[in-house]
Amino acid sequence: MMRSSMYLAAKFELKLLEKVHKSSCDAFQFVSRSFRTSTTVGDKILCVLYPDPLTGYPPKYARDTIPKIERYPDGQTTPSPTAVDFTPGELLGCVSGELGLRKFLEENGHELIVTADKDGDGCEFEEHLKDAQYVISQPFYPAYLTRKRIEMATNLKAAITAGVGSDHVDLQAAIDHNIDVCEVTYCNSISVSEHVVMMILSLVRNYIPSYQWIKRGRWNIADCVQRAYDVEGMKVGTIAAGRIGLAVLKRLYPFDCELHYCDRHRLSREVEKQYGLTYWEKWEDMVQEMDVVTLNCPLHSETEHMINSDSIKLFKNGAYLINTARGKLCNKNVIAEALEEGKLAGYAGDVWFPQPPPLHHPWRDMPWHGMTPHISGTTLSAQSRYAGGVREILECFFESRPIREPYQIVTDGKLAGAGAHSYSEGNVTSGSEDAVGKTHKNS
Repeated sequence: MMRSSMYLAAKFELKLLEKVHKSSCDAFQFVSRSFRTSTTVGDKILCVLYPDPLTGYPPKYARDTIPKIERYPDGQTTPSPTAVDFTPGELLGCVSGELGLRKFLEENGHELIVTADKDGDGCEFEEHLKDAQYVISQPFYPAYLTRKRIEMATNLKAAITAGVGSDHVDLQAAIDHNIDVCEVTYCNSISVSEHVVMMILSLVRNYIPSYQWIKRGRWNIADCVQRAYDVEGMKVGTIAAGRIGLAVLKRLYPFDCELHYCDRHRLSREVEKQYGLTYWEKWEDMVQEMDVVTLNCPLHSETEHMINSDSIKLFKNGAYLINTARGKLCNKNVIAEALEEGKLAGYAGDVWFPQPPPLHHPWRDMPWHGMTPHISGTTLSAQSRYAGGVREILECFFESRPIREPYQIVTDGKLAGAGAHSYSEGNVTSGSEDAVGKTHKNS
């Protein structure tokens, strides 16, 4: 009887332990599921931005506000995210600016990594790329997404350009691996067009050397004006008359120039008549008559090194060439030689290849140039638009909503939107390994 009672007690205890064990396991599994959900729902966003000002962040701003732009000239609205966590006019494109994204992303369970260390094996960008779902990069300080890098990014869903121009991505590799590519179309097109006009005037009027005479404490008028001319009456031609190219032509119209353009998509006759534009089917024919040529076309496999040792011979002697599109449209050595030999009277732009360029890049020291870092599209005004555009794009991805068609470059493994209109399949990232965007190398 006692043995039977002991057996029943032991059996009851065993069942009780089993229940406790089962409850513990269920609780553990619930906690584990909850933990896994909280980490996998959130995505990893890897953002490459240029380094902070040497004078520190935030800077002392020259103005308190910037004008509010709600629509672009074609009627498209400016970016419309649900909200922004920055004040328009702030410096957002550097590491500490973070495009104003951190609060939004972290409050929604996502991880944001921001770095300026983007080039070379073992850089911080490559370390985090391996498990990132989204990569954000600016054209001004591009994180080159080569095929090799795309193939190491096994979780990558999309490459987002904070700005306009996605040639730093191997578009063919993105197509092959079904990675979406998008950009904030039109966000800084007017910014760049203003820069183009400034550079044309700076070269033709010989502004930079004249300014340098004053900086040296001199008053050498003859030295200043011996290479200074009027833009009035000159023939100015743009290769491509899209958002930027057409804006350049509109801004030059009051200067009483002869305005010309070449584009695979001809403008309407009404626009041509309104601004007195002459259309050319082939840019090679157009440049033979131009005093000033401005490049405003995207870089892709068909335009890479379009200005080379053969095509430079087509230019008028003493022509001015402006390039705020992409540095790789031009053969860098051909441009330097054309300036040294006097074939070109001046070359100005803000685009290089690669970016940042190495110290031995020939454009740093060639004569009669007006080169700057890539800044035309990253004014404080433009930054507020492309930062808002990036957030709008991320909101669409997170909520499984389609992004605006004009923002699309590659969608579902094929060129789409602005990409189908302006790009060709292929890759133009070759040579990007010479970029010097390691944090400790920047100056």
